[in-house]
Amino acid sequence: MSDLERSDFDRADYRTVLRRLTTLDQRAARLRAEAEQWHTEQRAIADEAVREAETRVRAARQTVKKARRDLEEVDARAAGLWADYVHRVGAVAERFGKLPPASIPRQRADERPPEEYLAEVEKRIKWTPPARPITLGVKVLFVIFGLVGGILGAIGNQVLRETGAAAIGDWHEAAPVVALLVLLACPVLAVVAAKLVADRRKTALDTSAVVTVLGTGLVTAMLLFTAVQYAGP
Repeated sequence: MSDLERSDFDRADYRTVLRRLTTLDQRAARLRAEAEQWHTEQRAIADEAVREAETRVRAARQTVKKARRDLEEVDARAAGLWADYVHRVGAVAERFGKLPPASIPRQRADERPPEEYLAEVEKRIKWTPPARPITLGVKVLFVIFGLVGGILGAIGNQVLRETGAAAIGDWHEAAPVVALLVLLACPVLAVVAAKLVADRRKTALDTSAVVTVLGTGLVTAMLLFTAVQYAGP
C-alpha cells in the first residue's frame, strides 16, 4: 500500500499527489513478486513434505510386508515344533489340543527376536532325560513281575481246566490247550510289564532281565501246576 492518506488530498499540492500515485504500481508489483515468491517457497516445502510422506509410506509398506513374511515363517516353524512335540509326547499332548494361538510374551529386559524363542523351544523339545540304570530294586521288581505272572498263569490254567472238565462238546476238548497257552502267556505278559518299566527309565531291557522275568514266571507257573496236579484226586 502507499503512504498516501486521505488527509493528503487536503493539504498536498497536485505534484505531490501525482508523484505518490505513480509509486503505487511499483509498490504493487513488488508486493506481487513477494507474494509469488512466498507461494513458490510454500509450494516447494509442501511438495517436499509430500515426497517425504510418500517415502515413509513406501518404507512402511515394505516393513509390513517383511513383518508378514517373518510372521509366516515363525508360524510355520512353530507348527513344525508342535508337530515334533506331539510326535515325541504322544497321547499326552492331546489334552493341550491343537497348536495354541500366538501371544505376546512377557516383556523382558532384553528384547530378543522370535528365532531365539523358537530355538529355546526346539532345544527343550529335543532334550532327552538321561537313562536311569536298572538298579537292584528294579531287578527285585522284575522278579515280582515273574512271580505274579507265574501265579496268574497257574490260576488261569487251573480254572480253564476245571471248566473244560465240567463242560461237554468242543470246549471240553479245547480247554486243556487254552489252559496251557494261558499258563505260558502270563509269564510273557510279565516280560511286557518289565519292558514298560525299562522304557519309563529310558533304558533297554537286557537279556538277563528278560531271562529273570520269564524264567521266574515259568518256574513259578510250572511249580504251581505240578503242585496242583499232585494235590488233585
